[in-house]
Amino acid sequence: MQIQDLPYPDPGVPDARSGPHFLWWLGRNQLGGQLRSLAWGLLHFVAVSALPFCVGFAVEAVVDRSGARLALAGGLIALFGAASAIGDTLLHRAAITNWITVAARVQQLLARKASQLGAALTRRVAAGEVVAVSTSDVEKIGWFVEAVSRFSAAALTVLAVCVGLVVYEPALGVVVAAGLPVLALAVLPLLPHATRRADVQREKAGRATELASDTVAGLRVLRGIGGEELFLDRYRRASQEVRHAAVRNARMWSLITAIQVVLPGLLLLAVVFYGVHLTREGRISVGELVTVYSSVMVLTYPLRHFVEIAMAYSFSRPSAKRAARVLSLERVTDVDGSRAADLPSGDLYDPDTGLLAPATRLTAVVCGDPDAAGRLAERLGGHPSQNGPSVLLGGVPLDELPLDTARSAVLVQDKDPVLLSGSLRELLDVPASGAVDAATALAAAQCADVLEALVQGSHDADDPMDAHITERGRSLSGGQRQRLALARSLLTDPQVLVLDEPTSAVDSHTEARIAEGLREVRAGRTTVVFTSSPLLLDRADRVVLVHEGTAAAAGTHRELLRTEPQYRAVVTRESDEEAALGDALGAAEDDGLHTLGGGALHALEKNELQEIEETA
Repeated sequence: MQIQDLPYPDPGVPDARSGPHFLWWLGRNQLGGQLRSLAWGLLHFVAVSALPFCVGFAVEAVVDRSGARLALAGGLIALFGAASAIGDTLLHRAAITNWITVAARVQQLLARKASQLGAALTRRVAAGEVVAVSTSDVEKIGWFVEAVSRFSAAALTVLAVCVGLVVYEPALGVVVAAGLPVLALAVLPLLPHATRRADVQREKAGRATELASDTVAGLRVLRGIGGEELFLDRYRRASQEVRHAAVRNARMWSLITAIQVVLPGLLLLAVVFYGVHLTREGRISVGELVTVYSSVMVLTYPLRHFVEIAMAYSFSRPSAKRAARVLSLERVTDVDGSRAADLPSGDLYDPDTGLLAPATRLTAVVCGDPDAAGRLAERLGGHPSQNGPSVLLGGVPLDELPLDTARSAVLVQDKDPVLLSGSLRELLDVPASGAVDAATALAAAQCADVLEALVQGSHDADDPMDAHITERGRSLSGGQRQRLALARSLLTDPQVLVLDEPTSAVDSHTEARIAEGLREVRAGRTTVVFTSSPLLLDRADRVVLVHEGTAAAAGTHRELLRTEPQYRAVVTRESDEEAALGDALGAAEDDGLHTLGGGALHALEKNELQEIEETA
């Protein structure tokens, strides 16, 4: 796989049992690139390691006054120098290719997993962890997989040089062959400590990143309540913890690097001392001493890769562990499905709660628990709970449909929709049926003032569709973001649209107009709205009260206000005492006792309905 061939047609099925298993799987899938990198690495390292022998041969030629042998040595030095340069260039090219292609494979796997899990991903793994895995962790994983081939080439070269020195000059070669394993293995006892310190540093850095992200996301709220200094102090403390952890980690790696410098120096002193002694005794020549000395000097170069592979593994192991954790997450249902990819039609029914949303109707769902409402909305979108029954669309379980078919049938907009950065035209460039155009969707979502704000905030765009939207729409208010997200959902025009609190951040007048626009645009389509707003509830064809995980009552908004105390308590925000009083007054009215309290209750309902009509 070359860089120009990316992305992969199929990144494969990863072995996500653990971090090491995942790294091993990546290495196996990168075998071709690893072998190319190994071959060029061997050419480079062997050529570099052969130069000392050529230098020793040249010294012997000078001592013996042999011009032919000196010329031959010069030619060999030029040949090995060229081979070293070519090998180094192509090794670097192959290594970078391996790094980028491994990173691309991991990113494709993560993107595919995110697509499969949808909104359930951030409910099972922290959003900050997902971001860390898909950015910095990907680079660390690619670094280790790429470094394996260079380390292998360096290890084979060191082994070959040791054997060559033993054959070339046994007396000094044995000293070198005995000392090099000590150099290579001396840092092994320190690696677990270095790995733990690196893990602590990454953990604290992750916490600081999440804190900074949360602070930026809620900056407008923090300014409103004067909490900027409080969160700034928290970030300062978190940042200092990261700094201290980084310094402790750097000290350990400095110690490891110092050992890799000191020990080769000691070996070199031993070789020179013993070599000079052998030369004085006439047991070896000056050229042989120069050869062994130069070989030890050159071997410090491939030995650096022993430290690098240790560092790469210590950094990539926790990264691979986090990536494997994300990639091991599975949908409760099968992605491929067991039915044909035909879009079913009909009523939407949740067997778990008994919620029924009739086809082509606008159904409003009132749920006192916002978290329960979010889980129910997620389930309606084809994400059933563990071991829970699947939602039925026209009698067909959604989990038996292929994932893309189920998502084409049902679109869920959660209460905190994401707006990607880019122009408004790009934001609305979504798969759509074509039945609803952008202007109609924007008008139904009451986005006129949003378009005006986008033009005013843009310096080079007169057309609102070309105006730039910042990351996550942070330059817009919460209500403006909600309305743009609603317009995007209406433009998509799915068969079933599920909206979770789509107007919680807009004023009542705008909310009433949105309710009318929603009814008009979604006419003939199935729509489910989770809300407790009387303005939306009064315009729904059917209202369902979900209480304690069960569809407790169904009817129109006004009917449920009169007959269901629990519904009235959620919609009107009554306290328990007020609800009990209302029940007592209602019972008194049923008995014909029209007391002052009963008249007050009538007045309450009348005023509420009058307000609804006025805001419409």
